[in-house]
Amino acid sequence: MGIFQVVFYHPIYNLLIFLYDVMPFGGIGIAIILVTLLIKGILFPFTFKMLKSQRAMQEIQPKIAEIRKTYKDDREKMAEKLMEVYKDNNVNPMASCLPLIIQLPIFWALYRALRDGVREIDPELLYSFVSNPGEIQSMFLGIDLAEVSITLAVLAAIAQYFQVKRTMARKPIKEVAKKEGAKDENMMANMNKMMLYFIPGMTLVIGVTSMPGGVMLYWLATTFLTLILYSIFLPSKPEEKQD
Repeated sequence: MGIFQVVFYHPIYNLLIFLYDVMPFGGIGIAIILVTLLIKGILFPFTFKMLKSQRAMQEIQPKIAEIRKTYKDDREKMAEKLMEVYKDNNVNPMASCLPLIIQLPIFWALYRALRDGVREIDPELLYSFVSNPGEIQSMFLGIDLAEVSITLAVLAAIAQYFQVKRTMARKPIKEVAKKEGAKDENMMANMNKMMLYFIPGMTLVIGVTSMPGGVMLYWLATTFLTLILYSIFLPSKPEEKQD
């Protein structure tokens, strides 16, 4: 808990207060968006590596499908061949998890900061160079960011839907189903379809039950920025578009 406080909670808390104090307009909402931009910039090397890994995973899907078909009765050999494909193409299947893992303590620290100090600032938590602006106004575009916001929860869930859809392997289910021995591919396709609705659904449930609007604003902003990064650095190819 001490490391979390020092490395994540205190810096984010002070950054929010500092930006709120120096911004001439927008209040805490603009401060949260600016924090999102800064965090996204810091994590960009990890995010870019994740995007490259996801693109590479999509490109080697035909090889993976062929290996699973050929060695469907020999799991050990299948795993060996899959590792060879990953190594030959410099792909790490777990690379896409790293940015999410890094974001989790940031997400929790932001939640704590908004829960504990949006309206009433704790001067003991402020760094010496951060001024105490007094009471913080938590309203942003008519939404109280210190309270649960159904509007922001719905928008964040919609954004999550498009992000998950964008990261899914572009292998149409119909094509896979026609292939002999495509049980594993069908299972993966069904899991992808489930995740397409599960992740946005979880975002919605959490957003309308427990998370302050400020946290959902951060989640909406970071998801939107991720979609922009996908469009810039890893644009979809025409043949990847799903029916």
